[in-house]
Amino acid sequence: MTTPSQRLAALGLTLPPVAPPQAAYVPAVRTGNHVYVSGQLPLADGKLQATGKVGDTVSAEEAASLARLCALNGLAVAIRRIVKVTGFVASAPSFTGQPTVVNGASEFLLEVFGEAGRHARSAVGMAVLPLDTPVEVELIVEVA
Repeated sequence: MTTPSQRLAALGLTLPPVAPPQAAYVPAVRTGNHVYVSGQLPLADGKLQATGKVGDTVSAEEAASLARLCALNGLAVAIRRIVKVTGFVASAPSFTGQPTVVNGASEFLLEVFGEAGRHARSAVGMAVLPLDTPVEVELIVEVA
């Protein structure tokens, strides 16, 4: 049986450092054996990887890839299982494919955690997100 760390390595991925907060909040809060992870943006090496609205300047496929990056950024804590994912998608007025975009995060978490990655979820369209990012992902996870 492989571990999530081994699956990440097999995917050629390493956990990034925890991104410093951009405002008056903390990256994560633990209560009991649950950790509430603040919304994660698609940052790589401290840089936002895209800006714009999905269905306008950002394709749904590109946004799903960005959601996967958001999920990876949220895994910088020791996790036993994924409890809930909330995905926010900055959407053009006529774009209705938010669930498809957030699948980028959900499918990645299933790939890394197997059945322990199966989770409850919300996918929400937004007019705009911080720093004009196309997608933001928030996690609730269980830790050992």
